[in-house]
Amino acid sequence: MTDNIIRRMPSEWEPADAVMIAWPHKDTDWCGMLDDIQLCYVELAHAISRHARLIIIGPDLSYPQKFLADIPEDRIIFHNCPTNDTWTRDYGPICIMENGNWRACDFVFNGWGLKFASDLDNRVTRALSDSSLMRPGCIANRLGFVLEGGSIDSDGCGTLLTTSECLLSPNRNAAMSRRQIEDTLKTDLGADRVLWIDHGYLEGDDTDSHVDTLARLAPHDTIVYTGCDDPTDVHYQALSDMAQQIKQFRTASGLPYNLIELPLPDPIYDEDGQRLPATYANYLPLNDALLVPVYGQKRKDQLAIQMLQIVYPDHKIEPVDCRPLIRQHGSLHCATMQIPAGVLNI
Repeated sequence: MTDNIIRRMPSEWEPADAVMIAWPHKDTDWCGMLDDIQLCYVELAHAISRHARLIIIGPDLSYPQKFLADIPEDRIIFHNCPTNDTWTRDYGPICIMENGNWRACDFVFNGWGLKFASDLDNRVTRALSDSSLMRPGCIANRLGFVLEGGSIDSDGCGTLLTTSECLLSPNRNAAMSRRQIEDTLKTDLGADRVLWIDHGYLEGDDTDSHVDTLARLAPHDTIVYTGCDDPTDVHYQALSDMAQQIKQFRTASGLPYNLIELPLPDPIYDEDGQRLPATYANYLPLNDALLVPVYGQKRKDQLAIQMLQIVYPDHKIEPVDCRPLIRQHGSLHCATMQIPAGVLNI
């Protein structure tokens, strides 16, 4: 990084002016369950709008305009924009502070390592900028590097958390070494250090172990992570190894992190018998609230809520039923992208 450029990636528990979601439509993978998922998005939209401005993108916004008419006009923005899918966390703008001004970084999104079509989603951040929804000059071209928002987590103080399984994937930045990738993260996002998780996965996960399914940086030098206490579960060894590695991590001041272990939801399967990647780590901090994914599992849902309330004691917990979302292998955090105040031209 040059001496005259100072960058910082904020933490997610810092104030956000807006949250962006993409509405499911018939040309997405949701086509076979469109009614169910749109009802889920109605619930999600209302939960977000109670705590931040809501931005909804998509090629057909007639459904949300009809069913979200009770949300005050100053709390919601509809923006027509072609999309392949709904996972805005991974193709939306990754916002950083640069020399006192907000920048919306536009990285390459290639469908989680060339697994799915991404030509439209990869253009969303640029389309938002071209539409004047963002402030002029706000966008930062980072199209020389493949990076998804769900693959990184920031404490706002120079530490990034990520996974080697994802960032070292051969279908992302194969020409770069681990050191080169780390240097790029430090330069582009203003990080001082990167903590690499080398273990842990969830069956059914298409992202190559995005960190937001496994572990999250949280306030007061805390790491929240997905655990497994059932030795017969297929995830037991990998998540145990991950936990052991996280216990070795140290804060920037050299102290151990405060650790909070979230339960692993009971197995959820699709109609073909494939286990789906349900996780409570896929929560969204949002100003005075914490949106938490739940899966219709009374005991574990409540346990996860209680653990997260400890981590965010001043936040109101807003549970969101994510059983429809998980059917396409994502959850609440995956479907949302927060936008700090100062990025939007409103």
